[in-house]
Amino acid sequence: MNQEPAPFDLPAPIAAESFTDPELAVQRLIDIYDAHTAHLRARFMALLKGHVPAGRVRATYPEIGISTSSYAQIDSRLAYGHVSGPGTYATTITQPKLFRSYLIDQIRLLVRNHGVPVIVGPSQMPIPLHFAFPDGVHVESELAARLERPLRDIFDVPDLAVTDDAIVNGTYVPAPGAPLPLAPFTAPRVDYSLHRLSHYTATHAEHFQNFVLFTNYQFYIDEFCARARKLMAEGDSGYSAFVEPGNLVTPSGSPEPVSGRAPPRLPQMPAYHLKFGNSAGITMVNIGVGPSNAKTITDHIAVLRPHAWLMLGHCAGLRNSQALGDYVLAHGYVREDHVLDADLPSWIPIPPLAEVQIALEDAVEEVTGLKDYELKRIMRTGTVATIDNRNWELRDHREPVQRFSQSRAVALDMESATIAANGFRFRVPYGTLLCVSDKPLHGELKLPGMASDFYRKQVGQHLEIGIRALEKLREMAPERLHSRKLRSFTETAFQ
Repeated sequence: MNQEPAPFDLPAPIAAESFTDPELAVQRLIDIYDAHTAHLRARFMALLKGHVPAGRVRATYPEIGISTSSYAQIDSRLAYGHVSGPGTYATTITQPKLFRSYLIDQIRLLVRNHGVPVIVGPSQMPIPLHFAFPDGVHVESELAARLERPLRDIFDVPDLAVTDDAIVNGTYVPAPGAPLPLAPFTAPRVDYSLHRLSHYTATHAEHFQNFVLFTNYQFYIDEFCARARKLMAEGDSGYSAFVEPGNLVTPSGSPEPVSGRAPPRLPQMPAYHLKFGNSAGITMVNIGVGPSNAKTITDHIAVLRPHAWLMLGHCAGLRNSQALGDYVLAHGYVREDHVLDADLPSWIPIPPLAEVQIALEDAVEEVTGLKDYELKRIMRTGTVATIDNRNWELRDHREPVQRFSQSRAVALDMESATIAANGFRFRVPYGTLLCVSDKPLHGELKLPGMASDFYRKQVGQHLEIGIRALEKLREMAPERLHSRKLRSFTETAFQ
């Protein structure tokens, strides 16, 4: 005779409830999440002490949903904050304390636009045990030596079958009777990226800011750190803290860190955070070289829903009229990076975003002192080609050079199109300002002595331009930045 399976060990039940007040709705999300993750942690700690549960332990993510039967007359100037038509919409939520401000803003718009409450309650989506520890715990290593039953026989573990980008890629098809998606990412997808961010950057997700700079050279990071530490020591910049890998926190007014521990070695893509109120500061990440890193880090930062990200890096100038140290403001991309071909086919155009382009050009004018026609002496606006072969010059390069010429490309690099294309895919405003560091088609190769002199002269100015551009974007309302250019026919209500 088959034995009846033991029932699930579940948290105390919490009933779903309607809310029109966004702050109360988010507090209920927090209450559910805290109770459910605490249940998993408590059972795990009991297991470490030898108390093996009879059945499976389970807790689920909180969920927020909305149902409407009306085609609401929404403010058409907004690119988000409303559902596309009558129906039921829902999304699972993780770490609502981390996303509190974001969730309040999204719920407020949703209730205002549709005039109906949101429903908050537990979902049916299990929380993997690994994700119940926000700061990361290697649960397998704790148990490997003493657990007779496989961990997945007791707890839910991460499941890639429900962790993907189908919603943002526009390929998601809900099961019959299932709600439509309310947000671009599910809770398991967000949790996956939050844990990967800590791994790749050696800083917690809470420190990431809404305006992000990516670079492919450590020189820029060194300059950024020097500037940030100076701002902290002076104490009157408006920035509240500077955070380095290992979660080293230097508060405003302090000459050195007051908390955290430097890692024994730098992570793959270290991140540095110049913090400002409401997470409106600047995060800078050294992504290293190549489109794979560029895709990896933007895949994960995207779940934090930043307001803009920019690529500041070096490039090969493709025109004889360019000089070393000139700037290139990208307004189009030739995508030969290939890492996004399966998610965003290369035939899809990546348009320039007016607000970002204007902020970058204005920042170049302010920092260099050049304007209008004079600015053309040092900056070209044009197409950037991104490739996945750093040593393309060593093969017969007549064919790629012909393609670059036909595309009207003025610069070549290995990351910019990936950063921009993933911004387009994830609905994150993007931009690119590169600095010409070599001209391989014209006999000016990047050599050590020449490079050192070049870096010394240009890095400070280039970084200052990037910081100033992001500060200009920060002065804009978020709804101006999150353009309708980035939205498809049917979109999630949450930005």
